[in-house]
Amino acid sequence: MIRTSPRGWRDALVAVVAGFVVMAAVAAAGLACAGAGDLPDGAFPRVVAAVVVMAAGGAVEVSGGAGFLAEANATLSVLPLSVSLAGALTTGSLFLRPLHNRAVAAPAELLLRAARTAVLWLLALLGAALLARQDFGLSTGDPALGEIGELLDAAPAVGFRADLPATLFFGLLWILGLLLIALLVSRRAPLPAGLVRFHAAVRPAAFATTMLLLAYVVLGLGVGVVVALTQGHGDRTLAVILLGLPNLVWPALTLGFGGAWRGRAEGPFGLPMPRLLDDALRGSEPTTVDVASLAERDARAWWLVAVAVVLLLGTGVLAALRSPGHVRPRRHALHLGVALALGTLTVCLLARVQAQFGLSLLGIGGADTGLGGTVEFTPLLLRTVGLALLWGAVAGFLGALLARPLRRRVPADAPARS
Repeated sequence: MIRTSPRGWRDALVAVVAGFVVMAAVAAAGLACAGAGDLPDGAFPRVVAAVVVMAAGGAVEVSGGAGFLAEANATLSVLPLSVSLAGALTTGSLFLRPLHNRAVAAPAELLLRAARTAVLWLLALLGAALLARQDFGLSTGDPALGEIGELLDAAPAVGFRADLPATLFFGLLWILGLLLIALLVSRRAPLPAGLVRFHAAVRPAAFATTMLLLAYVVLGLGVGVVVALTQGHGDRTLAVILLGLPNLVWPALTLGFGGAWRGRAEGPFGLPMPRLLDDALRGSEPTTVDVASLAERDARAWWLVAVAVVLLLGTGVLAALRSPGHVRPRRHALHLGVALALGTLTVCLLARVQAQFGLSLLGIGGADTGLGGTVEFTPLLLRTVGLALLWGAVAGFLGALLARPLRRRVPADAPARS
């Protein structure tokens, strides 16, 4: 029988508090670099809270208007994945730490630990959601319209606030998904005795896929630092790194193995992405973006393919080295193909961007004028996930062959050490 204990609650509290503190620190640093520190009415902490809510799986609504005279419509669907990743790595590692160096664990124990962490996560998320609300006045850009709005006390305003039911629901899915992935990826966390036999089929491929995604983040971080130091706009580049680096590099991975995205960018707003991609999306009609279309504008886009090939082969080798020696290459191909397809599906769902803003005062303006804008960037799921399955299978098979000479020097971990 598994009994609750103060130590278990303490472990869960440490994991949750540390995750939210790290997310708040990263979000604050990124927003400060973006210039949000100058927001009026002491709004900076509330904006940080809103970013943390979105990063932790919550939902933030944007709305506005000025009575019957004005309307400010806005929709925003984007995850600050740098903040999410920082919180996930912190919370996941601290959740697993008390479980290290054990071969098996009772299902009830794992469920109880997950339940404690989820309850505290939702409480922390609720506190951040209650703080994440603010209203801002807007400028129409037209002095005459501005004077009319002031005269009639109808100056347009836009605000944001967390949607509490959606925040708690999606926040619960976020934390449960994180804890499940942490258990699947870790080599040292225990599994229930009945699931140990699935170690060779799941954990090596899951770990290798996770390392592939983190490798892209590290590579993007290096490129971003070089850009910040050599091409100016250092604050802007650091803001993108701290708030949305995975939003850039993970779609780059999918483009590298042949995936495609579709989107458009209108108005004064743009994507926090390289100018090459932003230019490709400019226009009133959605545009399909892949490596070939980017290479028509800049031949250096083909480097995305070269980087993807090298890192995918490395992923296949890593998965093979972490698997028992009796696993055949075709099994490696199946395991890594499925793992990369699921990882790509997750990336496609998390990295998509949809944002629209429109301002209308006395019937003048709207989303299709200089008073509004639209940004969309969504994946072509069937093509992208299908190619991920194919590339994962090829990388798994070739990685198993390339790993054979290395096995003599790097012994594989046995399932009992998981």
